[in-house]
Amino acid sequence: MADVVSPEKRSAMMSGIRGKDTKPEIIVRRLLHRLGYRFRLHRRDLPGRPDIVLPKWRTVILVNGCYWHGHEDCHLFRAPKTRTEFWTNKIEGNQARDRRNHAALRDTGWKVIVIWECAVSKKLSLSAEQLEDAISAALTSSETLIDIRG
Repeated sequence: MADVVSPEKRSAMMSGIRGKDTKPEIIVRRLLHRLGYRFRLHRRDLPGRPDIVLPKWRTVILVNGCYWHGHEDCHLFRAPKTRTEFWTNKIEGNQARDRRNHAALRDTGWKVIVIWECAVSKKLSLSAEQLEDAISAALTSSETLIDIRG
């Protein structure tokens, strides 16, 4: 099936997608701030430049977009029907980079919390209270890699 917009328009649309300060990320930051947590954003000295860094807790929070990070079994992720090979390679590359960054962070003593877009999307798979509970539990957990899904 052909794309419904021209290649130039599609390129403009795709280049407009931000990597930082996304709506899901801002939702999580507001929630953390309301809960009294203090954090830093996008620290360049850490592998992968994590979205949110809680130095006091030695924890990083990554807010992943379900499409860009290939969130399996998620209503927000659907494999593209055009340029399938390109997009499959792109998403698999993103996943491999994520695994490397998670391992590097954990090897240096950081706890990694991954919050998926579907957990904080408009249809809020998790309520604000559930998300608060999940984050609080993750911060006090002894696990080093925690996945919060919608």
